[in-house]
Amino acid sequence: MITQLDDRPITKRLSLLCITLAWLTTIVPVLSPAAPPIIPAAPQIVAKSHILMDFNSGYVIHENNSTAAMEPASLTKLMTAYVVFAEIRSGNIKLDDQVHVSEKAWRMPGSRTFIEVGKRVSVEDLLLGMIVQSGNDATVALAEHIAGSEEVFAEVMNQRAKALGMLNSHFVNSTGLPHPDHYTTARDMALLARAVIAEYPEYYKWYSVKEFTYNGIKQFNRNKLLWRDDSVDGVKTGHTESAGYCLIASAKRDNMRLISVVLGAKSTNGRAEESQKLLNFGFRFYETHRLYAANEALTTVRVWKGAKDELPMGVASPLYVTIPRGQYKNLEAAVKVPDIITAPLTAGQELGTVTISLAGSSLAERPLVALADIAEGGLIEQLFDEVLLMFK
Repeated sequence: MITQLDDRPITKRLSLLCITLAWLTTIVPVLSPAAPPIIPAAPQIVAKSHILMDFNSGYVIHENNSTAAMEPASLTKLMTAYVVFAEIRSGNIKLDDQVHVSEKAWRMPGSRTFIEVGKRVSVEDLLLGMIVQSGNDATVALAEHIAGSEEVFAEVMNQRAKALGMLNSHFVNSTGLPHPDHYTTARDMALLARAVIAEYPEYYKWYSVKEFTYNGIKQFNRNKLLWRDDSVDGVKTGHTESAGYCLIASAKRDNMRLISVVLGAKSTNGRAEESQKLLNFGFRFYETHRLYAANEALTTVRVWKGAKDELPMGVASPLYVTIPRGQYKNLEAAVKVPDIITAPLTAGQELGTVTISLAGSSLAERPLVALADIAEGGLIEQLFDEVLLMFK
């Protein structure tokens, strides 16, 4: 059956009319000739490296030098926070835990929360000091509380980075102070920001806090976009003389969220202005759609030798695509499954693919999974289907 993609959260089902001897493909055709999208050249960004990524689809709208190793400066603290959030969720620490401040933490140079040596500070206050004030002292106190030392904590950071697919990053400290073996890339930072927002929304909200007072000292969030753009709700700034001025920013407008990373800008205003250029370009000329929900029946296939004759199939996680504005009607969806599927089958088992394309270019491909268990049929059902298969 032929059907169009639908701009609702739950799309119309694709179904297969017949089973062939080879792989079967169902295509949603273009009803009118696809007009080429009108997309101007991306803005020129004055920075060493940058990337603009859609949060939901992971699609990279624009990038330059995004896989080159760079100093992350205090962007490092986003990975530190990611590790801390994981420890909280696992129950290893709690927000109201009181953390002893070591002399090392107290003596940290650079941005500070002004915690005092020998005193105890709650995990929550240390997190706010790290996130809002970019306090190196608060950051080291957290690292030592979790891992015993900053060096061991850095090993945990690297393990988490590897699990996220941050293949070109390496951390030797929790703060981002310069070190020749401490580096990351714009693309890896975008992946990290995406993970923080997706996995820890209850803590991500702290990245929109504009000011925090500790020990009687009020300090302001250095992310200037929080004041300039109401759609921006995070995430982190960084600066050292060698790294330049860096900013990871995220903004949500309507149902679309974008993540920008700018590394090595020339000033605090520069990193904000270049990030704003990227975000405005993405929102103006692109749009993101959820085509299929997780575990929604996308198609139904014939099952042989099973207790049931039909199996619903779908995707295991929501499928999003990011496309030039006005091109939604030109999307094509192709479902591909084997011509013969036999029981037993287990829910979650991969049995085919769905591919989304635009103007002949593939945008996304996801496995199709079984959405139900189907046991083997009885002897009569199996014999009957065996006879039918002989004629196929």
